[in-house]
Amino acid sequence: MTRRNPISTRTREARISAIKEMSILGARVPDAASLAWGLPSFRTPEPIRAAAARALAEDPRAGMYALPAGLPELRRAVAAEHRRRTGIGIDPERRVTITAGNMQGLDTLFQVLVDPGDEVIVTDPGFVSHIQQIRFFGGVPVYWRMDEAAGWQPDPADLPGLVTARTKAIVIVTPSNPTGRILTEATLRAVADVALAHGLIVIADDPYRHFTYENRARFFDLASLPELADNLVYLFTFSKAYAMSGWRVGYAVLPEALIDAVVKVHDKTMICAPRLSQIAALAGLEGPPDHLAEFERVLGRRRDLICERLDRLDSVFAYARPEGAYYVFPQLLDTADDVGFAHHLLDAAHVTVTPGSAFGPSGAGHVRMAYCVGEDVLNTAFDRLDAHFGP
Repeated sequence: MTRRNPISTRTREARISAIKEMSILGARVPDAASLAWGLPSFRTPEPIRAAAARALAEDPRAGMYALPAGLPELRRAVAAEHRRRTGIGIDPERRVTITAGNMQGLDTLFQVLVDPGDEVIVTDPGFVSHIQQIRFFGGVPVYWRMDEAAGWQPDPADLPGLVTARTKAIVIVTPSNPTGRILTEATLRAVADVALAHGLIVIADDPYRHFTYENRARFFDLASLPELADNLVYLFTFSKAYAMSGWRVGYAVLPEALIDAVVKVHDKTMICAPRLSQIAALAGLEGPPDHLAEFERVLGRRRDLICERLDRLDSVFAYARPEGAYYVFPQLLDTADDVGFAHHLLDAAHVTVTPGSAFGPSGAGHVRMAYCVGEDVLNTAFDRLDAHFGP
């Protein structure tokens, strides 16, 4: 009898992300100091935890389904937050849907937008999971090269030449994962111009807007451009700024023309984001954001620490100082084999980093380090790096 392979071709060809691969390998090393995963060390703020506990104690619906688009009161709060940030009013019924975090939101969007052979422009380097999601649905990631010598900024003049008849969307993350750099306003306005000229969707994946340190005035929000409203999908996750990565909740502000299709796919794959997580997210939006300044202060101190420790290893790494988020993306000075370097580092020094080539062709010869971990982990990792690379 012929034995058929039960696994689909696209699943066989897919790989788990390099971030998770290195994190899984690191978890097998009992004392590994991991800088691989962008998992904030912060505890979910107390007012959010308290709101969830009250709901479990008092609300018999807290453990039930919500409608696919999300709780109406959370969608209204999202619309109010969007107006406060951008000055643009939106209809929560026709422009907002609640997601199980930005990963699920992007997964849904790519299912809605991408037919086999369609193209999606991504920065190079860019977030590894975006690249993998596009490929999983039969799309083609088209790389917009970021120039390391220019502080990891892409050239806006290169963007129109990447657009073809198959282009569907442009994905933007600023501050950048993996480089930690902030895209300039001029670059982002050029993205808007190209999208409007060619009828493309801009997908703004925005986990890190609250972590821009001394560069807050340089952060430009594409969602503040009223002329882009019908071409922009804005995604926010509570994972980072609200320390809710395990709650799996975020939101999308969408063009009205997309929302029915997005909710349809969302319903087929998720039914809804967890109701209890939506209750917690509502408490986060409606409560005072007192924790945000403290999170940023702590991350700023960790940024200083990792840069100081990298400076001591200037024969091994060269890097651009992060302007936002909580990643640094150093170049390896003695090898272009970032995958081999990362695996050797885990085996020999018990330090976990993510190979840069996973983030696109321009990431080759680099590694991503996340400094959202505790300072004790950072110091342990770099003490081991000092010992490994020392005389």
